[in-house]
Amino acid sequence: MDFSIAALLAQDGITNGAVYALLALSLVLVFAVTRVIWVPSGEFVAFSTLTLAGLQLGKASGIAGLLVAMAVVAGLLEVLSAFRQREWKRLPLRLAAWTGAPLAIAGVLKWAAPLAPPFVVQILLTLVAVTALGPLSYRIVYQPIAEASVLVLLIVSVALHFAMLGLGLWYFGAEGSRTPPFTSATFDWGGVLVSGQSLLVVATSVALIFVLALFFNRTLYGRALRATAVNRVGARLAGISPAFAGMLTFTLAALVCAFCGVLIGPITTVYYDSGFLVSLKGFVGAIIGGLSSYPLAAAGSLLVGLLESFSSFWASAFKEVIVFTLIIPVLLWRSLTSQHHDDDE
Repeated sequence: MDFSIAALLAQDGITNGAVYALLALSLVLVFAVTRVIWVPSGEFVAFSTLTLAGLQLGKASGIAGLLVAMAVVAGLLEVLSAFRQREWKRLPLRLAAWTGAPLAIAGVLKWAAPLAPPFVVQILLTLVAVTALGPLSYRIVYQPIAEASVLVLLIVSVALHFAMLGLGLWYFGAEGSRTPPFTSATFDWGGVLVSGQSLLVVATSVALIFVLALFFNRTLYGRALRATAVNRVGARLAGISPAFAGMLTFTLAALVCAFCGVLIGPITTVYYDSGFLVSLKGFVGAIIGGLSSYPLAAAGSLLVGLLESFSSFWASAFKEVIVFTLIIPVLLWRSLTSQHHDDDE
């Protein structure tokens, strides 16, 4: 291996690591606030790529149908909740939020898709549509069992993952899709060709991480989520609604996953079930950060990307094995050095 090959492999590893870092941050965010290990995060990535590819073809039936189905279920849950609690005054507002808004998004998608809007508009529509699935999944699946143990929440997450795989096959089909690159420019840096697409992916990931850092440090809602992550009981006593915190958390996490889907679309062909393997690599990065440290999770994800890239050169048939084996010494080290606490604490 010479310098030029190593530079190309490092470029690919950093590009993939930047995407894995975003996924790891979304996993850490969801677990810190809600104690949910978000197994279905990869489906949001795949749905984002498939939605953007569908808009390129003038179609939006897949994501629109999924939004309509989840909006109807969320509306029925709101009616049932209002019937049990005898709170009919807030029902119209809740139905407007959980059913009306997703149906409006689906309607806009169906109307705009055949018009072939500009690529930037298609990306914005994709981000809005896939992000809307986040709070809907929280309202339907996680909010009713928000006080359950971590083990129960994990089992439910695995079940939701398989359910969304089936829904993805039903609404998007089994064909793979790929989106056009954002740029075809290349740069020669010291004899090494650097893809403009890779630079754009890395720059977008860094910018999104910076925006999230500003959100958590400078805004009231971000500080509320940080307080919930540190002490859920104390945050509740301070007036922070657990349901609102969960809804906002899943909205942000779904937005990050939707960005990941847009970023990887030009890099690889995505199928309805492709997101799971990508999310697993982000999960390895999150585990390196202990599902609590954002900087360590981002650094671990970059390590995963570089390890995957160089493994594909030396032993391409075992690159996935090598990447996932990385989690074993990390778990062993954390098991030996961390203090264990009961879940109730």
